Amino acid sequence: MSLLKFESMLKTNSIYFFDLLEFEEIIIHYLDVGKHSLAKKAVKLGLQQHPESVDLKLLQVEIYIFENEIDKATSLLKKIEIIEPNNDEVYIQKATINSKKGNHQEAIDNFKKALTFTDDKADIWSLLGMEFLYLDDYENARFNFEKCLQEDIEDYAALYNLMYCFDMDKEHELAIRYLNEYIDKNPYCEIAWHQLGRQYFILKMFTEALTSFDYSVLIDESFIGGYLEKAKTLEALERYQEAIDNYLITLELDDPTAFAYVRIGECYQNLEKNEAAISYYKKAVHEDPLLERAWMLLTNLFFEEENYQKAAYFISKALKIDDENIFYWRKYSEINLKLNFFEEAIEGFQKCLALNDDGLEIYVGLADVLTFLGEFTEALDVLELAKETYTDFPEINYRLTGLYTLLNKNKLAKVHFIKGLEVDYEFHFILKELFPTAFENKKIQKLLFAFKKATQ
Repeated sequence: MSLLKFESMLKTNSIYFFDLLEFEEIIIHYLDVGKHSLAKKAVKLGLQQHPESVDLKLLQVEIYIFENEIDKATSLLKKIEIIEPNNDEVYIQKATINSKKGNHQEAIDNFKKALTFTDDKADIWSLLGMEFLYLDDYENARFNFEKCLQEDIEDYAALYNLMYCFDMDKEHELAIRYLNEYIDKNPYCEIAWHQLGRQYFILKMFTEALTSFDYSVLIDESFIGGYLEKAKTLEALERYQEAIDNYLITLELDDPTAFAYVRIGECYQNLEKNEAAISYYKKAVHEDPLLERAWMLLTNLFFEEENYQKAAYFISKALKIDDENIFYWRKYSEINLKLNFFEEAIEGFQKCLALNDDGLEIYVGLADVLTFLGEFTEALDVLELAKETYTDFPEINYRLTGLYTLLNKNKLAKVHFIKGLEVDYEFHFILKELFPTAFENKKIQKLLFAFKKATQ
């Protein structure tokens, strides 16, 4: 009724009188629903009618803080503190300002002061817990969230925050102990069973995790999180068809998600039902075209099936989303090599190097393609660059031997061939396979014979 009266007043430009409690209810309502401009108007009118009200002034402070007018908020708080030095809300708002400025220890000090003046401690414990989280002080954060749950066992926000603290400290056994004690007091809490399952899953105790998730969905048959975690656990137990069944339940309970489609696809792939896997991967990219993982799963599946044309199509989709992913460019090169698209393969290897992916296989792959195309000088440049990082690697030395032999630079060929033999004699098959003409070179054969004889 007060809201209707207030909004009617605004529409008609009339002035109605509201008592203090009505103004507080109106302002808090507007703040809760995010209508800050109306809350601001209500505070202004309220202070005109009740200029001495500390509660309205504190709501004014809250609005100042929201609007980032910190100096005005601080100034008004100082005046209020003089009038009511024992008002817990003064210290809560001071703490809020401290927190906004990044002064989290000062915020903690003010929240602790607020605790000494209030009977409603749970909200402040929660705020204290969050401040300790900002400082990565998970032990003290945990202590405050535990206090919240002692006050209200169904404070599930505090329960989630508490589990986050256990996770960050990697105190999973301690979390399990706490949750089991909590469940003894609140056995029909699906969230607690769900969190217990998560802790068991992290510790790879999959049977115990599955039991916990079973309880969570027995308590609440529409608990999507429970079915998702249960499905993931069944995957870990290699019970793929049961996992699929649980993912499908989540699709019935809510709008379909690309995540669920991908997981179903992976289950089918593990069951060697590739056609079904492809169907679900395609559903995933239809649901979320920017989901790189699904595009890559399609790429890899078609690559394994030696359908390189389709693999090339899907890797191009992934690269459109993220063209700085070195793993995508590696796959791009690998696919194009299979298709004998050598220029594209070179582009992929060069892109990898430009992105600082300087794995030996990148240098070697690029050099081999350039050699195949007869670009011997460019191949040499690549291998000489690789040699700066991979000193005396036989994969490089034998290739340099072959290239220098082809270019009639026999002294350099000899140097690298000897280095290759000294590092790994068996690897000389590289020269034989990639540079058969160079391998048959009389000088190379003479060196090979001499080295073999010397090491016998």
